[in-house]
Amino acid sequence: MTNTLKSLLAGTAAIALTSTGALAVDLEFYFPVAVGGDAASVIEDLTQAYMDENPDVSINAVYTGSYADTTTRAITAARGGNAPQLAILLSTDMFAMIDEDIVLPWDDFVSEEELESWIGGFYPAFMRNSQTEGKTWGIPFQRSTPVLFWNKDAFAAAGLDADVAPETWDDLVEFGKALTIRDDAGNVTQWGVRFPSSGFPSWLYTGLVASNGQDALANEAGTEVYFNTPEAVGALEYLVSLAGEHEIMAPGILDWGATPRAFLDGESAIVWTTTGNLTNIRANATFDFGVGMLPANVRPGAPTGGGNFYLFDGASDEQLEAAVDFVKWATAPEQAADWSIATGYVAPREDTWDTTRMQEYAQEVPGALVAREQLQYAVPELSTFEGPRITQLLNDNIAAAIVGDKTPAQALADAQTAADAILAAYQ
Repeated sequence: MTNTLKSLLAGTAAIALTSTGALAVDLEFYFPVAVGGDAASVIEDLTQAYMDENPDVSINAVYTGSYADTTTRAITAARGGNAPQLAILLSTDMFAMIDEDIVLPWDDFVSEEELESWIGGFYPAFMRNSQTEGKTWGIPFQRSTPVLFWNKDAFAAAGLDADVAPETWDDLVEFGKALTIRDDAGNVTQWGVRFPSSGFPSWLYTGLVASNGQDALANEAGTEVYFNTPEAVGALEYLVSLAGEHEIMAPGILDWGATPRAFLDGESAIVWTTTGNLTNIRANATFDFGVGMLPANVRPGAPTGGGNFYLFDGASDEQLEAAVDFVKWATAPEQAADWSIATGYVAPREDTWDTTRMQEYAQEVPGALVAREQLQYAVPELSTFEGPRITQLLNDNIAAAIVGDKTPAQALADAQTAADAILAAYQ
C-alpha cells in the first residue's frame, strides 16, 4: 500500500464525508493512468479505504488503460447496456458523453446547499471544462496544467541562475541557446528545450495560444473553433521556430511519453509536461530541478487538463446514491490531499490546500504550488462536439507545420476549414 494513503486506513472517518446509509450495492469504476508512477495502486488503495469505511458498498475499480482506451470502453459498455456507474475520463470528453446521452448531470443528485458548498468549491478554471448550459457533467479529480521542469544543475553549468525559470518566450529562446550543448563533431548532447508534439500536442499548444493572448480555441458551447486567428498562428510559428530557426529543440515529432525520461536522462534541460509528472520526476531525478509556469508572451497562460468523474446513466437509484457519495468522499480535503501528494495532480479545491498534510507538502515541495498559482491564468482545454475528430485535425496540422509540410498559417487554415465542416451540424 502506498505510504500517502495509509492515513486513510488509520481513521479518516471522522473528517471524511461518509456514506448516506447502509447500501448493499456493487459499483463498477473505470479509471485510466496517464502519468508515470504508481497511480493505479493509489486508486486501488483509495477505493479500498472507502469500502473499509462503508462495508455495504463494493467498488470494482477497473484499470482501463489510456484515457482514449477508457473512453472507448465506457462508450462501448454503455451502448451495450452495461455501463459502469463511474469513470474518470478526460474533462474534454464532456461533449462526447452528452452527445452519446450516456451520462447524468451531477446537479440532479445533490442538495441546493451542496451545489454551493461542494460543486461550487472547485476552482473555476477546472469547471470551464466541466459545465455547460447550466449543468455540471464532470467532477474535477485527476486534473493538471502543463508546467516547465528545468534542470538546475544544467542551468548552473551553462552560467544561468539555477533558481530562475524562463518567464517569457524570449527568455526561453535565450536560455535554450545557452543550454544546448554540441560536441566537437556538432552533435547535440543536450537540448535546451523539449516540447513534446505527439500524444497531446494540441494541449501544450493551447498554452502557447493563451500566452499569445487568446482565451480559448473553442466556444463554451463546443460548436465553434478558433484555429486560424493571428494569435493561434503566431503561437505555432513560435513553436516551429524552436527547432527550425533557433535550433534549441530536436527537430521532428517528439514523443510525449518519453519526455520525463528525456529530462531525467539529461537529454533536455527544460521540458514542457504535465504537473501530473511531478511525483515521478521528484522520485527519480538525480539532480536538483525546478518547476515553473509556462513562459508568457502577451500574458501568462496555460490550459487546464486531466480527468473528471462522470456519472453514467442506467444505474439503480442505490448505485447512483453510492456512486455520488464515493465521489464526494474522494474529493473531500483529506482524500484529495493524499491523492495529489501521491500523484502530482493539482488538488482541485481550495479547501484541500488548507489541510495540514497539504501545507506540509507544499513547504517540502514548493513546485507543487506552481500549477495552483497558474490557475489564475488558465484557459480551458480544447473541447467540442466531435471532440476526438476536431482535436485530431488540429494535432495533424500542428505536426504538418512542425515537420515542414505546411506553413503554420496554412496548417491552421486547413484545420479551421475541416473543423467548420464537421461542426456545422451542431450550429
